[in-house]
Amino acid sequence: MIIGIDGNEANQESRVGIGQFAFNVIKEIERIDKKNEYIVYLKQTPLPDLPLERPSFKYKVFGPGKLWTQIALPIKLFTQKENIDLFFSPSHYSPRFSPVPTIISIMDLWHHRHPEQFAKKDLYQLTRWEKYSVKKAVHIITISEFSKSEIIKIYNYPEEKITVAYPGYEKCQMSNVKCQMDKIEEKYKINGEYLLYLGTLQPKKNLLHLIEAFNILISLYPNITLVLAGKKGWLYEEIFEKVKNLNLEKRVIFTDFIEERDKPYLISGAKCFVLPSFYEGFGIPVLEALSLGVPVAISNTSSLPEVGGKAAFYFNPEKPYEIAETLASVLKLSSSELEKVKIEGKKQAEKFSWEKCARKILETFGKLEIRN
Repeated sequence: MIIGIDGNEANQESRVGIGQFAFNVIKEIERIDKKNEYIVYLKQTPLPDLPLERPSFKYKVFGPGKLWTQIALPIKLFTQKENIDLFFSPSHYSPRFSPVPTIISIMDLWHHRHPEQFAKKDLYQLTRWEKYSVKKAVHIITISEFSKSEIIKIYNYPEEKITVAYPGYEKCQMSNVKCQMDKIEEKYKINGEYLLYLGTLQPKKNLLHLIEAFNILISLYPNITLVLAGKKGWLYEEIFEKVKNLNLEKRVIFTDFIEERDKPYLISGAKCFVLPSFYEGFGIPVLEALSLGVPVAISNTSSLPEVGGKAAFYFNPEKPYEIAETLASVLKLSSSELEKVKIEGKKQAEKFSWEKCARKILETFGKLEIRN
């Protein structure tokens, strides 16, 4: 087959969420699949860390950038000399019109559950474009059984036309660990033991309840610090307000976006990694923490039990006291208990990889080729 891919989500310097998924899937597909041919469509020149071109893996760069999936991409698909057999979008947006069968990817459907957390203009575009993409898709790739169930409930989409391809994580190569961790703590002004949240600052991450839980926890552990690492998302202002109102400015550290090279050292230094989200399509940082042997405390909702398995500590995200109690139970672990947690965590993380994710998607391509 000749397969087209929308590579724009992968072609970003600061990749999180969909960007991280798109980049790693494209990279692994290029590495694994020597049978099919690929054309990756972009608005801008490919970044240097994307796969290099070869005879059966090419890039097409064109504009205009505005309404690219609505106008520029469909025109290209209809007018180009190559006849592609399948088009794959690693995001939930597909070309408005397409002469070929299209597969889309959906990470989660939080915007359907809590539309009030989105600007009206953004929500309108998000739901409208997603709706026509789902309607036209011959198949959907998603990242957890939970997200699959959401797609079925919200869109009444046939279960047999949805494939779950669990994401992977970057296996960290670390050197001069003590020296690098000292540099990271100095860079982000971290002093002493800390709990770590890593992700975008936005409402669904439930950081308000985490901050309340931390305020409870410091009565037992007065020297612990909470590090909130990640870039600002939408409606982030109330997170900073909560810290200010509870007089926690000296105890809560905001790092902003974390560079990939800093991430493993920041995670490794934490006493506990915590993800208190109300809703997650998956949760790659959980795998990163588990793989590094760091105890993980996460919500017992949405997809997170699929990610953490038996290796994580769970809490009800609606209850700050329960979050605080769970974190306290992690901080109380003996050295022998911590070793068991470390072993179990690494075992759980090994179940996931970007190669497995890409192979699941390639398997789906193959089934559609036979069907067509």
